Amino acid sequence: MPQPERNEQQRLRPAPLLFEPSAAVADPEHFFDLESMDDPKEMLSRATELTLAFSAAADRAAEFQAIAAAQLADPRRFDRLTTADIAQRAEWTEDYAKKMVEFGRSLLGGSTP
Repeated sequence: MPQPERNEQQRLRPAPLLFEPSAAVADPEHFFDLESMDDPKEMLSRATELTLAFSAAADRAAEFQAIAAAQLADPRRFDRLTTADIAQRAEWTEDYAKKMVEFGRSLLGGSTP
């Protein structure tokens, strides 16, 4: 019975995001070839894979935002930014910037005060 578990893990792994050819990107109706799929089961499967991949990519990008915010706010830096400055650069509220700095510090293992 280990086979279904393995298949479930494989299914939940995000699909790789491959860059589309520039000609395809120029077409506003083109999206990772989904519009050309005739089989709704295949389309649902691929769209679900893309949804998971984009979600994972967004989560990972947010972690890098938090790390960068924490590094920019590090008081040991001579060019340190305030949370207001970070908020302005990232187009966040200052309160959200403070939370991202804290999150970034936790991701860095508390290595920044």
